[in-house]
Amino acid sequence: MKAETLPQASPAAPAAHHGHPHESAHLHVSGEATYVDDIRELAGTVHAALGLSTQAHARITALGLDAVRAMPGVIAVFTAADIPGSNDCGPIIHDDPILADGLVQYVGQPIFAVVAESHELARCAARRAEVAYEPLPAVLDPLQAKQQHSFVLPPMQLVRGDPAACLAAAPHRLAGRWQVGGQEQFYLEGQISYAVPREDGCIHLWCSTQHPTEMQQVVGHALGLAANQVVVEMRRMGGGFGGKESQSALFACVAALAASRLRRPVKLRPDRDDDMMITGKRHDFHYDYDVGFDDDGRILAARIEMTARAGFSADLSGPVATRAICHFDNAYYLSDVDIRALCARTNTQSNTAFRGFGGPQGAIAIEYIIDSIARELGRDPLDVRKLNFYGGEGRDLTPYGQRVEDNVIHELVAELEAGSAYRERRRGIAAFNAASPVLKKGLALTPLKFGISFNVAHYNQAGALVHVYTDGSVLVNHGGTEMGQGLNTKVCQVVANELGIPLAQVRATAADTSKVANTSATAASTGADLNGKAAEDAARRIRLRLAEFAAGTYGGGSIGADAVRFTNGQVEIGETVQPFAELVIRAYEARVQLWSEGFYATPRLSWDLSTLTGRPFYYFAYGAAVSEVLVDTLTGEWRLLRADLLHDAGNSINPAIDIGQVEGAFIQGMGWLTMEELWWNKDGRLMTHAPSTYKIPAAHDCPAEFHTRLFRNHSHEDTILRSKAVGEPPLLLPFSVLLAIRDAIAAAGDGRTNPPLRAPATPEAILDAVEAVRAACGEGSRP
Repeated sequence: MKAETLPQASPAAPAAHHGHPHESAHLHVSGEATYVDDIRELAGTVHAALGLSTQAHARITALGLDAVRAMPGVIAVFTAADIPGSNDCGPIIHDDPILADGLVQYVGQPIFAVVAESHELARCAARRAEVAYEPLPAVLDPLQAKQQHSFVLPPMQLVRGDPAACLAAAPHRLAGRWQVGGQEQFYLEGQISYAVPREDGCIHLWCSTQHPTEMQQVVGHALGLAANQVVVEMRRMGGGFGGKESQSALFACVAALAASRLRRPVKLRPDRDDDMMITGKRHDFHYDYDVGFDDDGRILAARIEMTARAGFSADLSGPVATRAICHFDNAYYLSDVDIRALCARTNTQSNTAFRGFGGPQGAIAIEYIIDSIARELGRDPLDVRKLNFYGGEGRDLTPYGQRVEDNVIHELVAELEAGSAYRERRRGIAAFNAASPVLKKGLALTPLKFGISFNVAHYNQAGALVHVYTDGSVLVNHGGTEMGQGLNTKVCQVVANELGIPLAQVRATAADTSKVANTSATAASTGADLNGKAAEDAARRIRLRLAEFAAGTYGGGSIGADAVRFTNGQVEIGETVQPFAELVIRAYEARVQLWSEGFYATPRLSWDLSTLTGRPFYYFAYGAAVSEVLVDTLTGEWRLLRADLLHDAGNSINPAIDIGQVEGAFIQGMGWLTMEELWWNKDGRLMTHAPSTYKIPAAHDCPAEFHTRLFRNHSHEDTILRSKAVGEPPLLLPFSVLLAIRDAIAAAGDGRTNPPLRAPATPEAILDAVEAVRAACGEGSRP
């Protein structure tokens, strides 16, 4: 496995734009990193477990909990009736009960909570409940929900131009159906909350969450407390991927309820099976599409209807569907479109945020369509892609009305095409397939354009606190959450860069709602963009105060504050040089304020939800990948032989961390599209609810040749140090893996037949597609 060569930064290296190690790397590898379950338990701590529904849709006619209360070690049992405030943890629409109250809507929905002296005792007791149900009709298939017009939100539609007329007049037309499955977040650290009662009815909550402020709000609403009575603290998560944005709320509320009622510390840590049964996943999507194109493959019009499995409640399905609509274009100019999104209500877990937040589900549809167009015309898919790229006169406006002002997709793809030897390898693969009747190779190059910002404008804000101590060390606190992605590292780099001091002098503390209030979720790839800018603002205020003090004290009246330089741990005031720490102590003695708050609000954003138009994104990130696969057409097994990734991270703050994010997203997205299959049985029970039944990529799934580079580019907008977000966009890079598999399957026939390959492309799905291709070509099922 090979990545771009990145020499480790020395301690004296400039803080920004160098590959510094993750600020907690030494704690991760030594086991000293403190996660919520590692916090030393306070005296009197007890443990909670949840009793779950066994029915997909039913009324509860009787709830017998006496056997639960009688179990050894049980202290209390709580139901919806014990919640003093609002029995709801829905992030937008209030349709998501904390504990089911008379009606269950999916298998795994929490009905009650039991509190016992230990985790094991609580789990055992929870299974002793006697629940009587009156079954109700259950809808498990999103297409069935669509037929019944059962949606959690009104359907969405974006129309530009006259797609109906353009489709009718197009020289070529292609219509079809396709589907892509959902995905379990599979964070290494599961959902967990630890609630401690404080004086005057207050609650201190440690919670593995991407959104501390939302947890503060839902706990306050559930318990009837003001926000200033609830403190949520989060030092680090063992992964989140969107699954801890809204879905941590149920666990936070139950732990806080029990702690408040019992006046004892309460920990709620569900086992992995319960976690996966309770929580929502990435939305699976079903597509109906119709596209018109010319003889070269240029798209003239497109119509698509995307049906997403929302689950039993709305959760974040609305924003997910909106992002899918806004990313259907991916890197391509579409003049006349009709894009529709439906959020189907099903009696399954309420699906939620997942890395990419609907963007991958929208963009992969157009990639599948272009791949099909190319095969219909007998052209290389890369040539059809390049023909349809944004760029040129009148081809820079998205369907939702935002102008693409920072387009680098042409240069980026050209660089990757040459660097990966795409054309030569394409010829070599054709020769290999001609001589190999069973094993077939496939190759694909796919691009990405991904919009960065929350598509709700007021979420695009952040605050930070920076403290400079008299020894020259610096402490920064911000509203973002660290889930392993290196956010704290980047924010520390930004602060060190602004103050001109070594990175080792700066430390970040836990996200804490009592320090920085009203924070946005660490999501939508905005963590570094927002919190880095807020921290930079705070550090700059301190630097300007220090510069004014230094100019007045050492400048002799001839040097202004704007001429004072902070660099390499020194402060230069004309010919005078002062160590940073010495200037700080002098400033303190002169009563100069050495701490400051900072704030940032992303500019130039607008969005009209009623028309689905505006400027929802501050900028776009770009990238492309080439993947080469080998498929066994007799077994459906496949292997990724080589991957070449080129990604636009702008002027990267930390190239080492960014390359790690790119490669991690690529493998995670590959898992979504090829092996991570969610399956519910006929009763609505999720059968893939543990590592034993749900397969994620492992080390051996990484390609032997793995080439990853960052595209040299500076952000077109005034982003933090001209960098670009790198959390979600590279999850679109493994589209190339799925389409390379499809390319290999096509080679099992005449090369011109489009394989009906569903995603995830499991061996079963691959074999089905191989059989369909051979049948269409008039061949037998065996070579």
